[in-house]
Amino acid sequence: MPIVDMKMLEGFSQDQKEAMYAEVTDALCRTLGCRPDQVRIMVSDLATGDFAIAGKSVAAMRKASPSS
Repeated sequence: MPIVDMKMLEGFSQDQKEAMYAEVTDALCRTLGCRPDQVRIMVSDLATGDFAIAGKSVAAMRKASPSS
């Protein structure tokens, strides 16, 4: 049974997540030969203030560059 533990920055809609669940499930079934009911996907939304790149939080980077 494949178990996917995915971490994503907050901000994706539930519709986007539902589409991702379907695509990831399809890819795992196709490549691993498992059934869809065997696939488990867990998503953790990370607050942009709790994720940093090169010493700056994503929240701070987005504030400095609103087009991001």
